[in-house]
Amino acid sequence: MDVCGKPLCYELLAEVGQGSYGKVYKAREAAGQQRLLAVKKFNIRADASETGIPADMIREVALLRKMKHFNHPNIVKLLDASAVAVDSSLDLTLVLEYIDQDLSTYLSKVPASGLSRDSVKDVMEQLLQGLDFLHTNLVLHRDLKPENILVSSRGEVKIADFGLARIYTFNIALTPDVVTLWYRAPEVLLNSVYMSSVDMWSAGCIFAELFLLRPLFRGYTEAQQLQKIFEVIGLPSEEDWPKDSPILYSISWGTEGSCTKLLHNLGPNEHNLLSQCLAFRPSSRISAAKALAHPFFMKH
Repeated sequence: MDVCGKPLCYELLAEVGQGSYGKVYKAREAAGQQRLLAVKKFNIRADASETGIPADMIREVALLRKMKHFNHPNIVKLLDASAVAVDSSLDLTLVLEYIDQDLSTYLSKVPASGLSRDSVKDVMEQLLQGLDFLHTNLVLHRDLKPENILVSSRGEVKIADFGLARIYTFNIALTPDVVTLWYRAPEVLLNSVYMSSVDMWSAGCIFAELFLLRPLFRGYTEAQQLQKIFEVIGLPSEEDWPKDSPILYSISWGTEGSCTKLLHNLGPNEHNLLSQCLAFRPSSRISAAKALAHPFFMKH
């Protein structure tokens, strides 16, 4: 099926994904470079505003358009977008650059011996460059996880899926239902105010996963997730506990843990960077810009 819009014409090749809001297709540009494309198609009903779907779609398009203007190498590129009214619904189509695997798939192919440190550095450096760009432009991703990070066959790392991303201002309590549970920062689990540091917590979880080849914290309730976190980073002090969040008495307080114990093969630079990403207090968490200047990334 050929779909011609302005400026892109493309041929749909195969359906590669499906969700409750639409489908994702692999496509090929019909002219010019004949690039492979990812085409996301959504059908939004007129009454969909009750479910909040249009807000997510509009947010993703708006943010991707903003990113397109800057053309950052570590942000997935929006190449075209169109919206067509059909009866009482809206057909929304996003055309993006095609990358055939996410970080989760990439890690599933890594041998049991693990990623080399150079590979870990390369993935993390590109991820942090993308995050630094977002945060410099006052954008929180809010749903950073391996499934939302794409890795090309050439090793390019690109942040994708901006449905939950939001332009932020200072000290706004954002909605708590963001970020897959395993990558959620403590302040999100505690329904507290949060800022760009929420993405740095998620980046820290991903950093650890590059070494472990499995998620660092695997809780199945918010209370259990907090307990898993405290087993590794230790218990926070009363001073560090968010003032706008109650103490959770359902937590089973245990002995203090350590990233070093869990990741015994980490060198001092890796451990230091991970500890700064996984600081309980958001204001103590390292920024993407400072992380990029960390000794872990120094070229020898």
